Amino acid sequence: MSALDAFRLDGKVAIVTGAGRGIGASIARTFADAGANIVLTARTKEQLDEVAADVRAAGRDALVIPADVNDNDVLEEIVARTAAELGRIDIVVNNAGGTMPRPFLDTSPGFFERSFHFNVTTAFVLSKAATPHLLASGEGSIVNISSAIGRLRDRGFVAYGTAKAALSHMTRLTAADLAPKVRVNAIAVGSIATSALEIVLDNPEVHDEMVRRTPLKRLGRPEDIALCALYLASPAGSFVTGKLFEVDGGLEEANLELGLPDLT
Repeated sequence: MSALDAFRLDGKVAIVTGAGRGIGASIARTFADAGANIVLTARTKEQLDEVAADVRAAGRDALVIPADVNDNDVLEEIVARTAAELGRIDIVVNNAGGTMPRPFLDTSPGFFERSFHFNVTTAFVLSKAATPHLLASGEGSIVNISSAIGRLRDRGFVAYGTAKAALSHMTRLTAADLAPKVRVNAIAVGSIATSALEIVLDNPEVHDEMVRRTPLKRLGRPEDIALCALYLASPAGSFVTGKLFEVDGGLEEANLELGLPDLT
């Protein structure tokens, strides 16, 4: 096997959540380039169809399942349909997630719990449902998409940051549960230039300030995360489990100041 062959996913089947745009779409396309057949799920069918066309253009199968991952029953159905139509599950990428910043005193228990469900519980439910198939694969891999704010601090992120910190540690714990047949890793992403950062990208001053405060002096690109996910999902990463990869441009402090005032 050549060095590049170690990054191949030929014949594998990967489920990617939040696959209609941004990081999820980039992961789906990258995995297809590496030989995998892709199950694409997100809420917007039109976006999924566009990504699926690229997957098929790469010569791979694409199964489109429009769904809201907040529904636990739907996650079970995604696994069942994948196994029935594609015959196996080798990789799960828990990419769907996200929570808007909110001042501490405006963060209700319901908002906090919804953030936890969307960012953590959905990954747990999908991973658990897929585990029998990943075990059967003999070399299954789960990749969770976490965030730098799970270890950094900034005002306004108590719900999202806490949820992503939980996802990161769930990765470590799940890796212990599923070793040695299934590897579980996570990527703590920094500021990535996707639609989730439209408010930043549309404001040159905020954009420039974020770039200035990032050691590598640029925002991340979706493919930066996709290439790390490929390493973790492929034989190239076969001796890696329970790890959190920080793909964030070198951040050691938050680079987006929301300007929230002191509480009085």
